[in-house]
Amino acid sequence: MKVDVIVLTKNSGKELESCLNSVYENIPVNRIIAVDGYSTDDTLKILRKFDEKYHNIVLIQDEGTRGRARQMGIEEAETDWLMFVDSDVILCKDWFKRAVKQINDAGAVWGVNVDVIPDVTNQMFLKMLIHVAKEIFEIRGGMHDTLILKESVKDIRIPDWLHIYEDKYIIDWIKKKGYEVVTGDDLYCLHYRPPSDWDLKESINLASLEIRYGLVHFHGFRFVLYYPFYVFFWFMQSMKKNFG
Repeated sequence: MKVDVIVLTKNSGKELESCLNSVYENIPVNRIIAVDGYSTDDTLKILRKFDEKYHNIVLIQDEGTRGRARQMGIEEAETDWLMFVDSDVILCKDWFKRAVKQINDAGAVWGVNVDVIPDVTNQMFLKMLIHVAKEIFEIRGGMHDTLILKESVKDIRIPDWLHIYEDKYIIDWIKKKGYEVVTGDDLYCLHYRPPSDWDLKESINLASLEIRYGLVHFHGFRFVLYYPFYVFFWFMQSMKKNFG
């Protein structure tokens, strides 16, 4: 079974090469569909390098939102299963082999995103992060490393204005179509977020954006019930230096 892998990029050069290497090593790639927001760093150079080696990179350039980019990727995909992989993640060994064992009647299989926090090696702390990541996925979805049945999203129309929560829109759509969304066992990716995301100010900004957007566009005040997961998540990030 071959899979079209959709990777959204914009100035992703720092982690992109490692990301693509992990994709080719662990996924039976039909094509890499790169939806790029007109990168100005070496992202396009890296994509050309992989295309010269594998001859299966499809480049789409667009300056729209992530929702628009994901819609373009889905429409371009031609395989029975497609996959979203973030450009700053590295897939675990045998990601696809592990995932196919858990598909059954699912419309999507998600691998836990394990945030790689600078200078943190405390195993208990990292296990807590994984647990919180799973809880957050149940609330708002995620596309870090997600295998999706094309049939379950063939008629989806992701709103162009969705720049965050577009991943939730996709997950909710799949569920409404009657498919199960599985959180894979022993299935994960390492998420190398930019160092700037880990300072306290940026963590608060990200949490605030998530909360405001969730209230306005999704579950209203029912969403408030889940805020403790977000608060705990960003609190742990801000306390990273205490867990060396």
